[in-house]
Amino acid sequence: METLRGERILLVQIAGLIARRIVCRVKKGTRRTRPAFGLIRFGSRVDVYLPPGTQIQVRLGQKAYGGQTILGYLP
Repeated sequence: METLRGERILLVQIAGLIARRIVCRVKKGTRRTRPAFGLIRFGSRVDVYLPPGTQIQVRLGQKAYGGQTILGYLP
C-alpha cells in the first residue's frame, strides 16, 4: 500500500492452518480513502510492516482491531 505522500506500508495476509480463509476485496491500483482490504477468518493474521520513523502506538502482545486500533503515526 502507498499513501498519498508516498510512504509505503506492506501488508501480508497469512491464512490459518485449519480454515485458510482470507477474503481480499482490493485489487492492485485501487484507491481507498480508508484502509479496508478484506476479511481474515478463523485464526489467520495480517503482518503489517511500517516505514522507519513511524511512531508506534501499540505494545507487543496487544490485540489490535481493524478500524479501531491506531498502530502508529507515519513520519
